[in-house]
Amino acid sequence: MTRVDFHTNVPDKLAYACRLVRKASAANNRIVLLMDDAVQQQALDAQLWSFAPTEFLPHVAAGDALAAQTTIILTCEDSAPLPHTDLLVNLSRRMPAGFERFNRVIEVVSAEETDAAAGRQRYKSYKQQDYQPTHFVANKS
Repeated sequence: MTRVDFHTNVPDKLAYACRLVRKASAANNRIVLLMDDAVQQQALDAQLWSFAPTEFLPHVAAGDALAAQTTIILTCEDSAPLPHTDLLVNLSRRMPAGFERFNRVIEVVSAEETDAAAGRQRYKSYKQQDYQPTHFVANKS
């Protein structure tokens, strides 16, 4: 069964995603990042290039010819064919279609009220499907 983790109260979802991806990639995971739309995807693409001056995290869009050979895949369409099933990082506000094909899902939820409300709905949906999500609160003292 897919492991589902919620990371909530995240101040900057894209910066947080970059750190998650760096850690997951170092652990030899193949990662898919799901965004709300192309604007968010372009912003994450740019941030993955520039978030750490001495590191490079190779990534491509889901439909790219090199997707199968690339560790990190970016998409805003959860119905797109995806070559990896290790880890899905959901930065979108929707329940990812086909999430159960992944070994693990990390739901990244900001403190912004509409994002937090959407996150609560996804949490309930996972619970209704008999998943037992874990919960990590970012920046908790």
